[in-house]
Amino acid sequence: MKRYVLLILGLAMTAIYLFPLYWMYLTALKSSTEIFQYPPTFWPSDTQWNFLEVWKSRDMGRYIWNSLLIATGVTILATTLGTGCAYVLSRVRNVWIEIALFAILMMQVLPSSLMVTPIFVMFNQIGLLASPRIAVILAQTAKVLPLYIVLCRATFVQVPRELEEAALVDGSSRIGAFFHIMLPLARNGILVTSVLIFLQSFGEYVYARSLIAKNELQTATVGLQTFMGPNANDWNGIMTYAAIYVTPILIVFMLLQRRIVSGLTAGALK
Repeated sequence: MKRYVLLILGLAMTAIYLFPLYWMYLTALKSSTEIFQYPPTFWPSDTQWNFLEVWKSRDMGRYIWNSLLIATGVTILATTLGTGCAYVLSRVRNVWIEIALFAILMMQVLPSSLMVTPIFVMFNQIGLLASPRIAVILAQTAKVLPLYIVLCRATFVQVPRELEEAALVDGSSRIGAFFHIMLPLARNGILVTSVLIFLQSFGEYVYARSLIAKNELQTATVGLQTFMGPNANDWNGIMTYAAIYVTPILIVFMLLQRRIVSGLTAGALK
């Protein structure tokens, strides 16, 4: 009996959590009049298929391409810089390492809206705003790097030390053991963490809005503002745009959900 109660409770919570997603797709299929109808309808009476029109009229391909470039750059840079740092934090244990890990966690707490002004001033002083995509990639990498290090560290903690020590006894160097033993065994966790970083960077808004001045270089999240006017908002267009933008992310998440969960819980029982 208890199991069924928990199942019903879980399904109810899942329905509440997914309802905004359902409402987004529903609004995208409604007409502009039906959107404001009261009482609201939970299925469109006159289905509108505006996806292709929104894609072409708002040049979504360009916006999404810019988001892909920035997300890919951030993921490559964060993976390159963060993997070695996560490995060191998982293997070396002393008070300074604990302080460093605490400082990394505190960096993750800082919101982008708080950091964007000093970053803008610094990048402007060194002339980096002339390459706005690179500026956004560097700023976003600094934002997500603590998250990558913390999650990736849990993966390295799960790898037994004995395997690495055996490689050192056999004559391998520390760097050789890292590349030939640790990385292959931790590749699933690194892959999952990289996917999470990519998805988070794909939806970046604050740095792109603040550091990129040219509209043709803006990301998909910033492009959503084209539906918002001074006197009225095109809610049907907003939801259609959002549905096109979110659907690929949902598909990727659904395909990788087991690996993502296992990666997030890696090392939890160590």
